[in-house]
Amino acid sequence: MKWMIASDIHGSAYYCGQMLQAYQREKADRLLLLGDILYHGPRNDLPKDYDPKQVIEMLNAKKDDILCVRGNCEAEVDQMVLQFPVLADYCLLWEGSRMIFATHGHKFHEENVPPLHKGDILLHGHTHVPKCVEHESYIYMNPGSVSIPKEDSYHGYMTLCDHQFLWKDLNGEIQNQYSLR
Repeated sequence: MKWMIASDIHGSAYYCGQMLQAYQREKADRLLLLGDILYHGPRNDLPKDYDPKQVIEMLNAKKDDILCVRGNCEAEVDQMVLQFPVLADYCLLWEGSRMIFATHGHKFHEENVPPLHKGDILLHGHTHVPKCVEHESYIYMNPGSVSIPKEDSYHGYMTLCDHQFLWKDLNGEIQNQYSLR
């Protein structure tokens, strides 16, 4: 099973299109979105080609492939227009014996860690900065942002396949990697 993991589209039709092209190119089985899909929020500038209605149309066309968690910019009205669930605070995935706690990052994060066992993974977006940090009892990962990267990072996403995480820019160039083996 190959996952593509992305976060923080913030209503950019341009970068959503780039992300979906990458999804096709990756030949991933599922797309995990870590929140902040349609709106830019009060702390962010408008991203390139801000068009939430077009983003809705583009993502609804892939509704059977998408698993999504709620970001701090999601509202109940978003669920009325998106044809896949978007209001869960987190979801759990398994990679072998390791649990992956996937969330947006505004509630659970490195300063407020959810219940994890040694070696489990806390995966979230929200900061718009790609990261991989090995803590004593867990691993923290962030794919960065599709549309509004911060701290001089790149527009990007992650993939997970065969115990291997790859951080990539939207052109598919590998920026970082982490193996669970």
